Amino acid sequence: MITRRRLGLGLGGVGLGGVGFGGMALPAAAPARAQQSFQAFLDGVRQEARRAGVSQATLNRAFQGLRPNERVLELDRRQAEFTQTWPQYRDARLSPTRIENGRRAFAENRATLEAIERRFRVSPRVIVAIWGLETSYGGFTGNFNVIEALATLAWEGRRAAFFRAELLAALRILDAGHIGFERMRGSHAGAMGQPQFMPTSFERLAVDFDGDGRRDIWDSRPDALASIANYLARSGWREGEIWGFEVALPPGFDTALSGHQNMRPPRDWARLGVRRASGAALPPLENEWAVVIPGLSRGDEQAFLVGQNFLAIRRYNPSNFYATVVGLLSDRVA
Repeated sequence: MITRRRLGLGLGGVGLGGVGFGGMALPAAAPARAQQSFQAFLDGVRQEARRAGVSQATLNRAFQGLRPNERVLELDRRQAEFTQTWPQYRDARLSPTRIENGRRAFAENRATLEAIERRFRVSPRVIVAIWGLETSYGGFTGNFNVIEALATLAWEGRRAAFFRAELLAALRILDAGHIGFERMRGSHAGAMGQPQFMPTSFERLAVDFDGDGRRDIWDSRPDALASIANYLARSGWREGEIWGFEVALPPGFDTALSGHQNMRPPRDWARLGVRRASGAALPPLENEWAVVIPGLSRGDEQAFLVGQNFLAIRRYNPSNFYATVVGLLSDRVA
């Protein structure tokens, strides 16, 4: 039996809108809508955007007929309650259909993925796995008006500064012509396109890989997949290194030693009795690695030895559930 000292899932954003913010407990705050009308809020955003160089024509088009979306607020509050166990989360996302579709997507886009790998030095199979988890390989990218969703959340006020910055970034993206007004759709939280980038992530990390002058993560697969690769490359991806693998922990293993922050040389884990899931000794590995037990707080003891590339995936979405499933799906799609 494993000795449990440290509990907690450490879950971050999961699912649509999962690039770095969703799913966390939300701080209580007085809603902005108790202090100003929606139109007054939009007037303030309009002035700020104009000072930042966004054209009046773009603002007129973006704000035309805009109203708060109560469905956005409902979903935003609901996402703080994450109740799935690790086996439930894992099995739902590693379905035979998702794996088979991933293998097909990998094969159909092999040439593009190989070109992306040459440029960014990131594993194509992990790119495809993130693509599959975020939007089912581009099959569903969200149907909310991004400007409406972000304006609603910024006005509502619990995370006003965060969503106001994202709203202003979305307006700049429209003004630059990367995507048309009608096509700028995404999750209820404003995550966009096949990689589900928030607008500020788009500005920093989206890539025009097909060379048409636009960073189109909605309809251009080369741009979308290269943008995922760029995100991972900028997050510390190590070329040629695996993300991790399942391990067996010895009886009485002290779980206070586990967690993605506790990186150690593999020889230290071997000395503590950590072995491959098959019972074999750990393989020779360079650098430092951590033991992660995704379902620890709910009694599931499946454990993994993970390295720097797991941490890079985790920067895409700060959840051990998410990063582990990306790794496992990447092992199966190619």
